[in-house]
Amino acid sequence: MERGLLWLPLLAMFFWLAWQGSKEYQKVEAYRAWAEQFERAKYDIYAVLGQKGNNITWGKPTPKGPIKLKTFSLLDVRQVTLLVDDKVVGVETPPEKGRKIELEFLFSESANSVRIPFTEIPLAAEWGKYLQGALQTSHFGNNDS
Repeated sequence: MERGLLWLPLLAMFFWLAWQGSKEYQKVEAYRAWAEQFERAKYDIYAVLGQKGNNITWGKPTPKGPIKLKTFSLLDVRQVTLLVDDKVVGVETPPEKGRKIELEFLFSESANSVRIPFTEIPLAAEWGKYLQGALQTSHFGNNDS
């Protein structure tokens, strides 16, 4: 009987882990359906992000689909920076470690900014490089018109 009582917490932990895995699977499947509308998209536990043309949409993943979705245009963005632990770092040479990883979008017309969290520095740096290039292309395209 003592052995049975010893195994009971392990059994409860197994069911809890299975339940958590099921919730995460539902989040990924909901993200997969949501991401089909975008040219480029990313998912992690902190945020979903999608780009279609000059529009960036981001929000929080849930098992029923992304919530708190916000959209902005790259045409309104002045600068994209990579922040690691609230310090600006270069996307070409990012640090290997950091606790708080975000891409920050600074807007042309106001002092407002949007910060999108990431779980991995290399993924954030890749998105930062890509969006900086897209930002330069969109701004040069507007100046030539």
